[in-house]
Amino acid sequence: MKNMDAVQKRLFQEVADLHNIPEGAYNFRANGESIGRNTTANIDIQSKTDASGIDIYIKSGTKNESIHIPVVLSESGIKETVYNDFHIGDDCDVLIVAGCGIDNCGNQDSEHDGIHRFYVGKNSKIRYVEKHYGSGDGSGKRILDPVTEVYMEEGSTMEMEMSQIKGVDSTQRTTIAELKKDAKLVVRERLMTHGQQQAYSIYKVALNEEGSSADVVSRSVARDDSYQKFDACIIGNAACSGHTECDSIIMDNGKILAVPSLEANNIDAALVHEAAIGKIAGEQLTKLMTLGLTEAEAEEQIINGFLK
Repeated sequence: MKNMDAVQKRLFQEVADLHNIPEGAYNFRANGESIGRNTTANIDIQSKTDASGIDIYIKSGTKNESIHIPVVLSESGIKETVYNDFHIGDDCDVLIVAGCGIDNCGNQDSEHDGIHRFYVGKNSKIRYVEKHYGSGDGSGKRILDPVTEVYMEEGSTMEMEMSQIKGVDSTQRTTIAELKKDAKLVVRERLMTHGQQQAYSIYKVALNEEGSSADVVSRSVARDDSYQKFDACIIGNAACSGHTECDSIIMDNGKILAVPSLEANNIDAALVHEAAIGKIAGEQLTKLMTLGLTEAEAEEQIINGFLK
């Protein structure tokens, strides 16, 4: 493991909750290069030879193991696209922690675009955690445009926790998934924008075989003059069940566009969408302020609880 400076250590803590080197497999990336890697008997990590990025191979039957692949940028002006492919065998139960943190104190834009592709084997269960974070007082932007592709075999489950709470000026998160028989996808997105930030969340989930299901839920807060767009489409091509939901708080001069959509191509496809956008209820603020909080403190308490 190469030495990390204080800024890089802080970013790794923010995006992956890492205070020490984790147990299990990992690949740390900072400012465009790998700074540390570890493999295990069941999880192998190999550098790509035809592009920037890695291939991760998880043996069938691997259980109760984890892999951490966080990325940080602490220099202004870096722009990179990284391709990470996960080849997950059958009957696995694995935690995957990703995420990217950008600290930009310069006047040039910094951007990381992670292209993650998951090939999930039969009856495997994957929990995927991805957090985006930005900091730094420079005029250069912090930009993250990730793409996640998920291909799920029969009986597999994938739970995705996606969060972006602070500091990212521009993001377009695109998630594409294709599910086979009895596969299950659960997505929980948490998002907050402020200032002039813009955030686009795009989901396209195809339920291709009998018994497949998807539950995609986004909770977001738009503050100041920021803009958000939630665009989620669930496609039912078989006897399946799908649900998408956007629940948002709008504040100040924020703007939010919710575009949930459903496409049923089978008579037994059961699909539901929901969307709600509104301001913080006055009675909630009043109740907390009677307990001694200022209006600003009450707002923060409500937002923190909403985004949990």
